[in-house]
Amino acid sequence: MFTGFSKETGEFLWELAFHNERPWFLEHKAQFERVLHEPFRELAKAVYDELSLRAPDEEFRVHLSRIYRDARRLFGRGPYKDHLWFTLTPSGAGGFGPSFWFEIGASDYSYGLGLWAPTAACMEGFRRAIDANPAAFERLAAEAGEMKGFVLHGEEFRRPKGRIGERIDPWYNRKYVDFGTHRDHDALLFSARLPVQMAEDFVRLMPLCRFMTEATRTAAPPKEETR
Repeated sequence: MFTGFSKETGEFLWELAFHNERPWFLEHKAQFERVLHEPFRELAKAVYDELSLRAPDEEFRVHLSRIYRDARRLFGRGPYKDHLWFTLTPSGAGGFGPSFWFEIGASDYSYGLGLWAPTAACMEGFRRAIDANPAAFERLAAEAGEMKGFVLHGEEFRRPKGRIGERIDPWYNRKYVDFGTHRDHDALLFSARLPVQMAEDFVRLMPLCRFMTEATRTAAPPKEETR
């Protein structure tokens, strides 16, 4: 059962960043399991359970990242990640998104809704769906904009794909969409309230998630672990 992360969680990740090597990690593996890996897995399960209660008509696939970096993609970095993340992807999303997500690092954490398009076709499908019903999407964007602390991120095109409206354009002209809240380690992270709060926020984002799911259902093959 998830009861919260601890201050030791951040301390471990800071130390790992400075000692990113196998001997140090093996020496501290019990600490890794206790302060990071176990609560991380418990949080993923708790969020899944809470979200399933609040959205019983939806099914989700849960994917948890591993602490080990892909040996083919080290690029001079150590073999261990300095953050962990998990996603909850609607079963109808075709295996590539959109997904609800959570990520924790040494000093901050974040969660939200993302559409990390593995091909340009994903965002093209998203834009076509907006073009087909801009009024409907504007309502969704307005509702999302009322969520305190949530911010829209995603690399923007140098040349905008279109100009539809002040509320829609920030979503329309990005290579991917990442809408979430980013927070320093705080009392919420250290409490059993976190999965409840996350599930409540995800339910508020569910209409937007459904819009993205329908828009991109057949747009691309399954995505690889890239976060």
